[in-house]
Amino acid sequence: MFASAKSILKRDPAAHSLLTVLLTYPGLHALWYHRLSHWLYKHHLFLLAEIISRWSTKRNGIVISPGAQIGKRVFIDHGIGVVIGETAIIEDDVTILHGVTLGSRQSHHGQRHPKIKRGSFIGAHAQVLGNITIGSNSKIGANAVVLQDIPDNSTAVGNPAYIVKAKPVKIKKITNIHW
Repeated sequence: MFASAKSILKRDPAAHSLLTVLLTYPGLHALWYHRLSHWLYKHHLFLLAEIISRWSTKRNGIVISPGAQIGKRVFIDHGIGVVIGETAIIEDDVTILHGVTLGSRQSHHGQRHPKIKRGSFIGAHAQVLGNITIGSNSKIGANAVVLQDIPDNSTAVGNPAYIVKAKPVKIKKITNIHW
């Protein structure tokens, strides 16, 4: 968990010290409780996992289902109103701002929540819904409603979300220009 706190210190210009991050960041606290509730969930202690999850929600204002899989160095900034569903998968180094929902669009068994790949950024109040994938190092704009896969290295905005910037095109350097 110190790795998470150190990564927050690097990524958040408002963070003034490691001690401040460790003691006062609700997103970090919610992830600590989630690690415990997820361990209980994996060991089929569902009721206890849910009780810890609900207690954490009340304390931090962040709802993380015990079944969600969350990687390392995830940063939930401000956190209030974040909802992460049971089958959501969040890889390493993802940043999630306040009010984000990683939810489902259907009530069926199996994978029904999004997968957020490494290094992605999800803006405030974005809704990422369904069994979709947000590609590595992609950005989702504030208030976007994402209903389809977003490729790696892309930026998506709007309702419904559309891509405004995709992976940059490499331009060859021309060296033999004679004027």
